[in-house]
Amino acid sequence: MTPIKALKRDEVNATNQAIFDQLEKAVGFVPNLYATYANSETALENYLNFANAKTSLKAKEKEVVNLAVSEVNSCIYCLSAHTAIGKMNGFTDDQILELRAGKASFDTKFNALAALAKNITETRGKTDATILNNFLDTGYNHGNLIDVIALVGDKTISNYIHNTTQVPVDFPVAQPLETVIS
Repeated sequence: MTPIKALKRDEVNATNQAIFDQLEKAVGFVPNLYATYANSETALENYLNFANAKTSLKAKEKEVVNLAVSEVNSCIYCLSAHTAIGKMNGFTDDQILELRAGKASFDTKFNALAALAKNITETRGKTDATILNNFLDTGYNHGNLIDVIALVGDKTISNYIHNTTQVPVDFPVAQPLETVIS
């Protein structure tokens, strides 16, 4: 099979070109993963609509989920991107490592959220009742639960796209968790 690549602006349809222009303006560049989505005439727009949809989760909470899920799915691209985004959202390097491991000793609610995201991903949605009850006991509600599950799905899509295509990581590369914790 010919490797799938991150496309350039002149290689994509008009809809994707407009999205590339928006990304360039907002982020300063078109991340390779998004440029890979653009191999499809519709997937990039569909994904961004899903990823940017309204949610009950705050930005920091979304990063908790993104980091835990990307670690379980061994996606170096998303781990790298969300390490950078996590730092922009105020997490420290040590906190990011904990979140990747599915815990957060520094915050009870984030701890419950990270554990839930990790468990949902590892068990493919057959969530452990104790972990789920702990999540709800920390003040989250059923609507938050559904939003977490949707975000796990959102992040898993990107994890799988990168794990399949192996497009180059264009963020500072996150170190493997076992080498920084051990």
